[in-house]
Amino acid sequence: MKCCGLFCLLPVVAILAVRYWITRCVKPVRRGNIGSGVVTVAFFHPYCNAGGGGERVLWCAVQAIQKRYPNSHCIVYTGDSASPEEIRNKVRKHFNMSVPEDSVKFVFLKKRHWVEAVKYPFFTLLGQSVGSVLLGLEALTSYVPDIYLDTMGYAFTLPIFRYLGGCKVGCYVHYPTISTDMLSVVRDRTAAHNNRSFISKSPALSYLKMVYYKLFAFLYGSVGRCSHLTMVNSSWTKGHITSIWGESKTQPINLIYPPCDITEFEKIPLVEDSKKKVKSIVSVAQFRPEKNQALQVAAFAQLVKKLSPEKRETVKLVVIGSCRDDGDAARVTELRELCAELEVSDLVEFAVNISFDELKQRMQDGTIGLHTMWNEHFGIGVVECMAAGLVMLAHNSGGPRMDIVVPHNEQTTGFLASSEEQFAQQMSLILTMADDELMRIRTRARQSMHRFTEEEFSRTFLTAVEPLFTSVS
Repeated sequence: MKCCGLFCLLPVVAILAVRYWITRCVKPVRRGNIGSGVVTVAFFHPYCNAGGGGERVLWCAVQAIQKRYPNSHCIVYTGDSASPEEIRNKVRKHFNMSVPEDSVKFVFLKKRHWVEAVKYPFFTLLGQSVGSVLLGLEALTSYVPDIYLDTMGYAFTLPIFRYLGGCKVGCYVHYPTISTDMLSVVRDRTAAHNNRSFISKSPALSYLKMVYYKLFAFLYGSVGRCSHLTMVNSSWTKGHITSIWGESKTQPINLIYPPCDITEFEKIPLVEDSKKKVKSIVSVAQFRPEKNQALQVAAFAQLVKKLSPEKRETVKLVVIGSCRDDGDAARVTELRELCAELEVSDLVEFAVNISFDELKQRMQDGTIGLHTMWNEHFGIGVVECMAAGLVMLAHNSGGPRMDIVVPHNEQTTGFLASSEEQFAQQMSLILTMADDELMRIRTRARQSMHRFTEEEFSRTFLTAVEPLFTSVS
């Protein structure tokens, strides 16, 4: 029994020893080098130079803190190989924001490869999480801040900074690392992009994966509860984080919609459909498996079958997206083959890696905005389509259903569907609507998108993080 008690004390002793070493050896690079009384805020964002929606959240958060707390200093932990000047230039180009040299510094990490999914062909969630611990330790031993914010979803770094670094910690969750939906996919033995067919077909493998997922969910909830402040990007994400992490009056989960730059999309003129020779159904998304462009093609083919030869020539599906790598390019090839198989190749156009100006023109020419991802956590592309004046048809799940394609002043702003048949039916309905009815829907949808502006994000974000600043002042 004495040995057992001693064994239980070992982790505590190890934690205290590491914390003592950090405070003695690492603290000199803390705020002592910046100025007494200055609050330092560190953002853990290993891919800060990616230029996506997650990075817009990061830089809007940095900008908001700099404006509200001008004496604060922001640190960004990154694993990018770009120089600070290159990162600042990209932020300026992509987001029209400035990153001050004097009050925003970068800590460059060398172990980012430990969090890359390609490194873990099996047990990917666990592998990346353990990798994030190693990356987090590198970050902590490089610089110890007053406030630590994880803005990329590496929850396993939270206890490291809280208990070893003695920091106030918070996080902005874009997507839960594991969700109850993922558990249900394995339980129901459904083949999906995150549940390979050879596993779904095997009762034994499905059982083992279910045990693995439940254990991981327990660990994920344990580290998540270490956060002093939790922010989420949508009602869907909030539901899953609440289910796994839990919520209390003292530690509420704050719903803060991500900032969407809708200014340029709102400038697109609204053109009546009767003036368009061809009514375009426009899809905007990366060519990733979960975006499910194959469902778009199949639903469009079903729509076309119901049209007369004359009407057939008046519709077109335009699939717009970016290709990140050879895998994405292969998916485009597969989609083209599906179009040929369903005999709609002449009515489907793939616009790959197009410019922003061309994107806006395609949106102006379009009638319907199409989005088919199941359980999209938020849906910035949906927001952009609605702001651009497209009549939105999105998957009846996740962020689009709960936060975006919702009534405005109790009036319709768009449409939802789940199956191939439903998508085809809704497309047919929208294409037969009168111009005045469509214009009312477009106008309402555009007005309702003001909930997702950068200004609204800054306001709600600063309200949420204020207790952290109060606690360290």
